[in-house]
Amino acid sequence: MVNLNKALIIAGICSLTTSLLHLIIIIGGTEWYRFFGAGETMVELSRQGSIYPGVITLGIALVFFGWALYAFSAAGLLRRLPWLKPVLIIITLIYLLRGVGLLPMMLLSPEQVDDFLIITSIISFLIGSLHLAGIRQMGRTLQ
Repeated sequence: MVNLNKALIIAGICSLTTSLLHLIIIIGGTEWYRFFGAGETMVELSRQGSIYPGVITLGIALVFFGWALYAFSAAGLLRRLPWLKPVLIIITLIYLLRGVGLLPMMLLSPEQVDDFLIITSIISFLIGSLHLAGIRQMGRTLQ
């Protein structure tokens, strides 16, 4: 029986869920963009019927889907993807930096920090931590 990397499986599920959420936001339209903190420009463009918010959000969904595939590959659920180790490290760093990026913002521009930013930063840091734990669990086997 193959010993699967549970931390990376959970991290992959989180990225996949994030990808699907972005697709649902496209379907949900203007109010979903507003609720999920897309910014007033994206909300207004969505309200006007522009395809721009949908294209950007679809691109984001595809990135998170790719990240899920890399986590699942490293966990042993999928075949080995190209450049697995460096890509997984970059994904991990992006999640962790997105999470801790809130700290300087709280010091430099506290008026721009809202509940949504705090929640998404915590979630990003947790997903990054899952990736890091998964990489550590793999040790030198991740080449």
